[in-house]
Amino acid sequence: MAYAATVERRRHTGRGWLGRLLVIAAVLAATGIAGAPIAYMLWPMPVPLSADAPSLPISIGGVAFNIPPAAIRFKVQRRAGAQPRVDLIFVWPSLAPPDPSVKPKPTDKPDVTDRLFVTVAAADSTLPPMERLKTIYPRYTEAAPVVGADGLSTQGFRNATAYQGEDLIYDPTNPERSLLRCARQVGSTPAMCLHEQRLGGADLTVRFPRAWLSDWHAVIDGIDRLIARFKPTAMPG
Repeated sequence: MAYAATVERRRHTGRGWLGRLLVIAAVLAATGIAGAPIAYMLWPMPVPLSADAPSLPISIGGVAFNIPPAAIRFKVQRRAGAQPRVDLIFVWPSLAPPDPSVKPKPTDKPDVTDRLFVTVAAADSTLPPMERLKTIYPRYTEAAPVVGADGLSTQGFRNATAYQGEDLIYDPTNPERSLLRCARQVGSTPAMCLHEQRLGGADLTVRFPRAWLSDWHAVIDGIDRLIARFKPTAMPG
């Protein structure tokens, strides 16, 4: 009887710990999801490399890229060869990696107003950006788009949709090159814009402050120059 009672107590204790772990995991997951956009932008930089370090040949989704290691945000991604994803950061408007001699202090507040963030990842099952513009986004947008004096078409997404709080923005004369989803300003956190391109089997996502759209031609030109610098080419099968 004593042995059976001991076994039962252990089972009960095990279930209790399992329950606590599940609750903790759920809370952490919820917190991570809610803070993902801010965490992405403010994630600490790894130990920087020399700005003149040679570019690394990295293949992502079967596409070859030449990427400066000083721009790669996470140390584990600073290696040549096939990878599922790399995360990059560049200073605007120079499009250079951050100065390795500048070491932020623990008391410094992260500033993203002069940073352009790039993610290159293997393409998934989602539709390419232009297909989404034609078939997905119209289901969630509000009234007809408004073309402003700057030549950009702006159309808000409805509330209670997957894109609430965002605007769909692009140049009607060349939407593929300029298609953006931009958050609206809330509080003091900078509103960000997102531009996506599919390059063969790789998806490229660029994030930058919405305030830059005051000179959106320069921003789009800069993104084009940056992609050309990577020199993406199809990998042999």
